[in-house]
Amino acid sequence: MSARARDKRIDDAFAALADPARRRAVELLASRPCRAGELARAVRVSPSAMSKHLRILRERGLVTEAHPPHDTRVRIYSLRSAPMTDLRTWLEIAERGWSEELAAFAEHRERKP
Repeated sequence: MSARARDKRIDDAFAALADPARRRAVELLASRPCRAGELARAVRVSPSAMSKHLRILRERGLVTEAHPPHDTRVRIYSLRSAPMTDLRTWLEIAERGWSEELAAFAEHRERKP
């Protein structure tokens, strides 16, 4: 994957996760796949609002949607791991930079009388 594509995926993930209801849905999906209605009840939003949130998460690549073979009206959502891996990698790089800056600052302060 190109750096540009990875950066877009990270930007898309951050944009999708900017909303508290979508973050809560992602937290719930981290434990197991769920139906849209289950997520709506757990997040305490209307089914239509959850539908919009799930559409955004799906379009941004954070979740997938599947239909059980016995009932195509039911949608089951699952969390995709790749965007989370990209976010984790980006955060580790950022944290490493912050840690190095803080260590350099602490060293500088210790040298000053």
